[in-house]
Amino acid sequence: MRVIVVGTVAECAELRARAERLGIDVAGEFASVAAARAAALSADAILLPGPRVDPDEFDPVEALTGREIEVLELLAQGLSNKAIASRLGISDQTVKFHVASIGGKLGAANRTDTVRRAVRRGLIAL
Repeated sequence: MRVIVVGTVAECAELRARAERLGIDVAGEFASVAAARAAALSADAILLPGPRVDPDEFDPVEALTGREIEVLELLAQGLSNKAIASRLGISDQTVKFHVASIGGKLGAANRTDTVRRAVRRGLIAL
């Protein structure tokens, strides 16, 4: 996967480091989305920094277990419960339980909202 990162110099450095840890190739870094699009580089996605959180307004999330993080990462890849179960060697009912637990901890309405909230909170990277 190839991505373009957008943000300040510090934000781009952080996004690049995260992407490289996940084995994602960074095609370029830009200060704005408009500049990234104008460059017309071939990439699968544009990574943006998450919203800045005011510590006084931070809404803490109950910690996710290691297994829940594994399920969440596969959920973010768009896998079905059966596919996640197969990858992790657990039953699809167990996956269903984990997905419901993760969604509850994040206050999410559905699977897509669960992934969106997890990305915004920095729990997973896409």
